[in-house]
Amino acid sequence: MAYGSWGMTQVPARPPSDVSAVVGLSGLAGLLAWLFVCRNWGVIADALALPGPHERLAGPFAALAALVASGVPMVMVSLLVDKVHLRASTGIDWAHPRRLREVADVSITKLAGLWATWALIAAIYCLGRWYWRSNYLFAMDVLGYSAPLLFVGAVPYVLWLDRVLVNPRDGAWHFGAMLIGREACDRAQVWDHLRAWAVKGFFIAFMLSIVTLGFTEEVRADFAHVAGDPVSVGNVTIDFMFMVDVQIAMVGYLLTVKPLDAHIRSANPLLAGWVAALICYPPFIQMGSGQVLDYHTNTADWSYWLAGRDALLWTWAALLIVLTAIYAWATVAFGLRFSNLTYRGVLTNGPYAWTRHPAYLSKNTFWWLQTLPFLATSHSPVDAVRNTVTLALVSGVYYWRARTEEAHLLAADPKYRAYHAWMAEHGPITAPLVRLGRLLARRRA
Repeated sequence: MAYGSWGMTQVPARPPSDVSAVVGLSGLAGLLAWLFVCRNWGVIADALALPGPHERLAGPFAALAALVASGVPMVMVSLLVDKVHLRASTGIDWAHPRRLREVADVSITKLAGLWATWALIAAIYCLGRWYWRSNYLFAMDVLGYSAPLLFVGAVPYVLWLDRVLVNPRDGAWHFGAMLIGREACDRAQVWDHLRAWAVKGFFIAFMLSIVTLGFTEEVRADFAHVAGDPVSVGNVTIDFMFMVDVQIAMVGYLLTVKPLDAHIRSANPLLAGWVAALICYPPFIQMGSGQVLDYHTNTADWSYWLAGRDALLWTWAALLIVLTAIYAWATVAFGLRFSNLTYRGVLTNGPYAWTRHPAYLSKNTFWWLQTLPFLATSHSPVDAVRNTVTLALVSGVYYWRARTEEAHLLAADPKYRAYHAWMAEHGPITAPLVRLGRLLARRRA
């Protein structure tokens, strides 16, 4: 038990997190170290008399290497410090491995399911026109070169893992069994398997399409020329926070494996959850220019409306930086487990000790303060009202996403139900909102 602010009220302990804070922080440290190397590569190469270019490493492969720089420390901390591979939630029993011949048939069926799943994702990539334009071309190149390694590497990995899995007949096995037709399969597990891989297939391609952009900007940024200008300082720092978010999130999408206890337990089965999430991302995005939820018509950002007011500009820049820092922190706190539309364990520390949805709350607050939609450069009250209402609808979409995610997690894990209940009563941000909602409900009644 913990005591309240006045030392009188006892507050029950917050449910423990499945991810320790040090995992994400180690990944952030690795990312920052690699960013330092890339920015100073010319000096390093000169000092060591290395062959090749003696300039900043700002290419796409440097950005991909950043995934290794952040992912390896998180894996090492997870295995050596947190010892996640020993948790019962992995579904692994290392002490009693089976003989290879005992699992060979199961593994072959599972490989058939995995290969068929990947072939289906590849077919969707080929059919989707948006995957062959703009930034997605880089993603398709990376996935195309990786595909043979993935297909071949799956064989030793599956054979090794099935020997120690308590129940090797997972969703991939059931999908393979359905395709082969020799053994009975569980259709519910098949659908859960396909939903999980739909999440991975959709978001890995999207994240790869943007992962190089922010990293390249940060390597090339000239920080010496932005000092003293609140707008430049704000924009550069905000871009850095978004780069951190994308890099750590990309590692999370890639490392959904059971030995790290980072596998997908379940993907959101609710259609509303998928609709609410997908309309926030291309090609289904509705917030882009000219789309239904575009709130930027005849708007200008904060620097336009606050120009000439240096004290207010610095204050506003600081607010935006704090909000994006919280947003990035919310991703870093996930460590290896970041992913949309999935359940991969319960996170209760970091910013998730304040509110159940710190990323959504900070991101939407950032948009309101950055855009100031109630101010229009056309001086038209119609534009001002339209943009304000539209941004309110965007915030409503994220509220909808939050509710569908909660519905999924509440049904999936009693530990999340305990965390949900604790936040409703004791969360510094969530609890006052819950009490306000109860008060309003009583007044309506």
